Amino acid sequence: MPNTFSTMAPKEPIVGAPALRYEGEAKVLGRAKYIDDLHFPRMIHGATVRSKFPRGRITAIRYGESIPWNEFTIVTWKDIPGENTIVHLLKDHPCLVQEIVNHPEEPIVLLAHPDKALLRKAVDAVTIEYEPLPAVFTIEESEAPDAPVIWNSEAGDSPNVFKTYLMEKGHVDDVWAIADYIIEGEYSTGAQEQLYIENNGVIAEYTEEGVTVWGSMQCPYYLHHALQLAFALPEEKCRVIQVETGGAFGGKEDYPSVIGCHAALLAMKSGRPVKMVYDRLEDMAATTKRHPSRTRHRTAVSKDGRLLGGEIEFAIDGGAYVTLSPVVLSRGTIHAAGPYNWPHLRIRAKAVATNCPPHGAFRGFGAPQSIFGLERHMDLIAKTVGITPEELRRRNFLQPGGTTATGQLIKDPIDLNGMLTRALEESGYHAKRAEFAKTNPTSPIKRGIGFAAFMHGAGFTGSGERRLNSLVAIEVDDEGRPEILVSSTEFGQGTNTILCQVASQALQIPYKNVRIAQPDTNRVPNSGPTVASRTAMIVGKLVEDASHNLLTCMRESGLLGETYTPEQFCHAALAYKQQLGELRATARYQAPGDIFWDDDKYRGDAYPAYAWAVYVAEVAVDTRTYMAEVKNFWALQEVGKVLNPVLAKGQVEGGVAQGIGYAIYEKCVWKDGVMANNQMTNYIMPTSADLPPIHVLFEEVPSIHGPFGAKGIGELPMDGPAPAILNAIEEATGVRFNHCPLLPEDIFDKLANPTLTSADSSQLQPAVAGPVFSGTTP
Repeated sequence: MPNTFSTMAPKEPIVGAPALRYEGEAKVLGRAKYIDDLHFPRMIHGATVRSKFPRGRITAIRYGESIPWNEFTIVTWKDIPGENTIVHLLKDHPCLVQEIVNHPEEPIVLLAHPDKALLRKAVDAVTIEYEPLPAVFTIEESEAPDAPVIWNSEAGDSPNVFKTYLMEKGHVDDVWAIADYIIEGEYSTGAQEQLYIENNGVIAEYTEEGVTVWGSMQCPYYLHHALQLAFALPEEKCRVIQVETGGAFGGKEDYPSVIGCHAALLAMKSGRPVKMVYDRLEDMAATTKRHPSRTRHRTAVSKDGRLLGGEIEFAIDGGAYVTLSPVVLSRGTIHAAGPYNWPHLRIRAKAVATNCPPHGAFRGFGAPQSIFGLERHMDLIAKTVGITPEELRRRNFLQPGGTTATGQLIKDPIDLNGMLTRALEESGYHAKRAEFAKTNPTSPIKRGIGFAAFMHGAGFTGSGERRLNSLVAIEVDDEGRPEILVSSTEFGQGTNTILCQVASQALQIPYKNVRIAQPDTNRVPNSGPTVASRTAMIVGKLVEDASHNLLTCMRESGLLGETYTPEQFCHAALAYKQQLGELRATARYQAPGDIFWDDDKYRGDAYPAYAWAVYVAEVAVDTRTYMAEVKNFWALQEVGKVLNPVLAKGQVEGGVAQGIGYAIYEKCVWKDGVMANNQMTNYIMPTSADLPPIHVLFEEVPSIHGPFGAKGIGELPMDGPAPAILNAIEEATGVRFNHCPLLPEDIFDKLANPTLTSADSSQLQPAVAGPVFSGTTP
């Protein structure tokens, strides 16, 4: 940001305006420094020796004779001064393998050397010998009665199950007898790679003062906590600094705790700064991905298309260790009910262990998986009952005064019927359906249009925000400028810009006069992790509150009047510092008095607010190549208040692009727990040439929980594209597909195999489906 001070009072509100990105100029001009741009004196490089086995007991580690090992720093679990754990929710995840390997690519030995080329040869020269142990690789293998026990809770939960949830509303057991239709379906989703532009990377230094790690990351305080345990150091001797970060999408929420501790161990033993930066192959093979999932629905419906009740079973594959799976599962569970009125509902959810690398956070955080199943199932219900997908949604949408599946009262004004009407009108939905119905029978290219309706909770789930107890501060510097102090990080989504906009408007000074500090745990308070669509709403509100507290402080000193110019604000701030010392104001999160979540019963107000959306996809399926292509896309969302229209539009466009990849392009190919396509040449993601026009539409109903009414937005656009696209593909082809990613070979299997297609229950019509209808593919 230019180092100039404006004396001009703001003429227009900066909140809601397309303010220039705070850090944009440095990025455009190449001044921004990413982790691999940094070089420290005497710095050496680190690398990881990993398991090639999915599961086994280590019997020997051999170091090849061709390498001058005396020049290397070698670290094993025996060198860890504290606990051998990477702490997330539990301490089951070792920093380095001690005896038992539980997944391919698990770190066993760390090496460091000044020569990166020799370091690579040294990694290859380390041989690990194992006694193989039985392993499981899918949800079904993990839950099989005769499955080997690969993870067992000391608390006595079922073997191979990390976490379960039971969510109940009403009396679902009573509805089956009165249902006109009982409709069943099973839906599954695959893993997805975050594929951020910049791979994971850190630099660590260890001195008498303690350990410091600079890194590309989302959550500096996660790593700060991990270092304390691994090194048995007090918090004041651990320091974490986020540097410019080239994308994250959740993939740098928990994983930097692993690579950060590894680099720090090498730095401690070598006595020199150590840089560790993964190449693309290692990053894709070893780090976290979106959880694969399976959702089973059994729904009781009246003959006029009213949801009477339902049972949902939601399962995710957590990989080898717990990491963040319980909280991913929690959000997926709550969002499995969607924006609908369920008089009676039971959801059983579980996260299971497999011998794949641990799965972790990814934009949407469990919601895209369960929403995919629900919104595909809603189209199946409509088809079975004999009404349109549109009419089914309209008859079951939540209304103000209704309650969600967790029993949360809908207090905010919402108009889902109005949003659906607008989205369908903007996309020309009805006219296109009619047109495609005429042209498809004679064309080899089948066209279709489909939609999905959904919501996404902003902020941590349940009592999470209460436990975080987040703190932000604003401090005035020696030039009279306010500086925002938060641990919330910028990694391309616009955090720096929107928080400065909020402070600027709250303080009534120009945007360019506000600064924001680099996230450094020695300087910024813990404002919570940069996740869960919480930065704009939760942290933004705290910045607004802290700004007001700063003004109150200055006014009570008598140095600032009720009205002032930017120049008067600056003079008053400097006078305050000269007369009274530090000028600093804080704001700590306090849960609203009317919001309560019961962790034991898993009921209550799951989120302070929800963002709502209707997405429409237009597709074309070429029956000669079996390629599905998204030709046009409309994304309508209600997000409270749009803080910055350019950034908000970019968030939606980016999320929709990832959602299109999730739906029809991106497939992680697994072989015994190993990602077999861990390259950008064989892991196919959409490029700009594959993306359709994305029409971004907003509605604004300000929320009392966010700054100037804003709600979370970042994860919402990941939730809806996949079901909207597959609903459109079914409309185009007349064939039902219940899994994503849906690749050409999947479409070929069904379209080219009439026997399979005719046997599939998706071809049944309501008249023959009868009162009990199963959509589960044999």
